[in-house]
Amino acid sequence: QAGIMSNDVFTKAKISKIDTQRIEREIAKGKIVVVAGFQGITPEKDITTLGRGGSDTSAVALAASLKADNCIIFTDVEGVYTADPRVEKNARKLSKISYEEMLELASLGAVVMQPRAVELAMLHNISIEVRSSYNSNPGTIIMEVGNMEQQRIVTGVAHDKNCAKFAIYDVPDKPGVAAALFKTLADHGINIDVVIQSAMRNGRNDIAFTVEASELPRAIPIVEQLVNAIGASGMSYGDKVAKVSIVGAGMQSNTGVAATMFEALAEENINIQMISTSEIKVSCIIDEDLIEKAVRALHKKFQLGKLV
Repeated sequence: QAGIMSNDVFTKAKISKIDTQRIEREIAKGKIVVVAGFQGITPEKDITTLGRGGSDTSAVALAASLKADNCIIFTDVEGVYTADPRVEKNARKLSKISYEEMLELASLGAVVMQPRAVELAMLHNISIEVRSSYNSNPGTIIMEVGNMEQQRIVTGVAHDKNCAKFAIYDVPDKPGVAAALFKTLADHGINIDVVIQSAMRNGRNDIAFTVEASELPRAIPIVEQLVNAIGASGMSYGDKVAKVSIVGAGMQSNTGVAATMFEALAEENINIQMISTSEIKVSCIIDEDLIEKAVRALHKKFQLGKLV
């Protein structure tokens, strides 16, 4: 009825286009249009659901199609915080955050917004305000933020317990082996996150990588088959790991941020198992039992509870 068209990947469908003619007709009549999010319709007229974050994505997609300047998301939190306030009592609500930083935080475990919605807003330059459904306090505005050099070096700390780790031993060091391994997992719809490869010895090396813990039961038999197919000597896996990350646009123009992060974790006797970096984030895989301790240590180290 609302004209939200999607592909046919049921339970995880993506919006392909929105026909806004009916919505615009009703608005022109002075009516308030209420649209059920989280769903779409295929070209064959089958109903689909959009999967995790589908309601936020529906709202941003409608805003883009209607050429709106902004989109307000009412939710059960007051905005985007420097860390999960359930873990870090001194977490501070941000008044604004860049698309890029929010996209990283969302993909790294911050559940206040889903990456798909942020990507869509960034593509169409629509600001999103995240605010509470329960009060009228100002929320957090997700928008294009200029003057990157004047921003905080680190904006927030994110954590994700939905992690599992695989290690494959004595993998032949030759072209195409890693590609075959990760392509097979991708073909089964299993996303790979952090990857490390050990130094070569006797023409072989070890490869470790992480997947979502919820995908572990499905991934185990696939990886077992791959171990035999590529001629590796064995594998191990476990889900007692978690990922802690720092995010900040200011990292691009400042050195030593990763070293400060590693120092903060070392001071708390937290061992780093794996590391992943990009221009504006550093992530570490650690023991799941230490994740909340790590969040608090990093929040304190980078003084995120203080106003700029």
